Amino acid sequence: MPRRHLRRLIAPLAAIAVTGALLTAVNQPAHAADALLSQGRPALASSLENGESPAIAAVDGRSDTRWGSQWADPQWLRVDLGATATITQVRLEWEAAYAKAFQIQTSLDGTAWTTVYSTSTATGGKQTLAVNGTGRYVRMYGTQRGTGYGYSLYEFQVYGTSSATPPPTSGPGYVYANPPVTGVVPSTATPPAQNPPVTHREFQANCSVSRSNLNDDPIVFPNLPGASHSHTFMGNRTTNAATTLASLQAGGTSCVTPGDRTGYWMPTLLQGDTAVQPVGPQVIYYKSGVIDYTSVRPFPPGLRYVVGSPTSTLDEFRNHPGAVEGFECGDSVRNWDIPATCVAGSQLNVRFQAPSCWDGIHLDTPDHRSHMAYPIVGVCPADHPVAVPMIEFKMAWPVSGNLSTVRFASGRGYSFHYDVYNAWDPAVLAALVRHCINGGLQCNPRGFDQYKPERGAALNENYELP
Repeated sequence: MPRRHLRRLIAPLAAIAVTGALLTAVNQPAHAADALLSQGRPALASSLENGESPAIAAVDGRSDTRWGSQWADPQWLRVDLGATATITQVRLEWEAAYAKAFQIQTSLDGTAWTTVYSTSTATGGKQTLAVNGTGRYVRMYGTQRGTGYGYSLYEFQVYGTSSATPPPTSGPGYVYANPPVTGVVPSTATPPAQNPPVTHREFQANCSVSRSNLNDDPIVFPNLPGASHSHTFMGNRTTNAATTLASLQAGGTSCVTPGDRTGYWMPTLLQGDTAVQPVGPQVIYYKSGVIDYTSVRPFPPGLRYVVGSPTSTLDEFRNHPGAVEGFECGDSVRNWDIPATCVAGSQLNVRFQAPSCWDGIHLDTPDHRSHMAYPIVGVCPADHPVAVPMIEFKMAWPVSGNLSTVRFASGRGYSFHYDVYNAWDPAVLAALVRHCINGGLQCNPRGFDQYKPERGAALNENYELP
């Protein structure tokens, strides 16, 4: 919710607090019928202190991770419970930087908020608050910091009863890995220091546009040609609405590495009504998204997922899990929408990272996202324990000057998203993951690190296995 809207709520919220209708903190456990509703749910915040303090860290069930805000008032942290719930208790575990004055608020739609608890004399630490409210969204809205720093929460736990039913794990839309990967525990190890030190754990897949302006999406709308907005395809040259793993494996590729027959696609960029395509090979990084880069495994054949959403709001895009660098051109950086102008002769760039923790069971799920998750401060969550390569799109479009008519086929800049349908040759992908990601190198598409030439390359001069 934009901050200017939040300020309009403060006066009526204060009035509610004066009436005494709000409940106060108590030190007692939740009622036996109450359930922890917030753990692992999507979280959003007004700001982030740095990349090591994401909003989702406050709902991950771990007391060694935290959400931290910028050093200013007001700030908020919001969790989406997934369905309307009756809220009976909220527990907060503050880091040293706590809220002296804050409210707990609920909302049915994430826009209109009702305060169910308020205080101006909090002292931090662990708080258990008895509340009485209803909503799908619950947030901590801080109005006065207790220190000179920001707001910092190890845990934000919401208890109550929900109308949501547990998500299914089988049925239409589920595609299963054969064999599944089971028995994996997320690695919390830190690889030993090396000399020279490891600064990167990645390789590049350089792929050009292979097909353009097709209204197809074989992940979201399989076998429904023309059902989606326009996409720009890279990598596999055969990708269309009827694409399958077998058709990708039999197709050619626009990637430098012949073994990469993966289908990559994103919404088409439009200037007015004219499609604009990236020129030449684009950079698709394969990186480690976890601290223990030695634990990363290759994608299983047929793994597919969607990164981001065409329905994202600006706040959701800006606060998306993973590193989102946003849009840049010339000296203008970290824009969450396409800039209105770019220096003449520059290019419009975007960088956006994918989730890199897999559940080990599903190659796809009905929402094309649930089988994948983002690491939380460098460690995969327990329900998505398998670390796989973290893809990062770095796309560039030849547009500059006045960009007022530039948009994506899916909408505003923050609707940017992309799809990945893995069809790598398994042996080639395994060699690159092992040599570059597990080996702690900064590799080109051959698997060669120019800063550490003595380590050699994973592929030969034809980008094939030696």
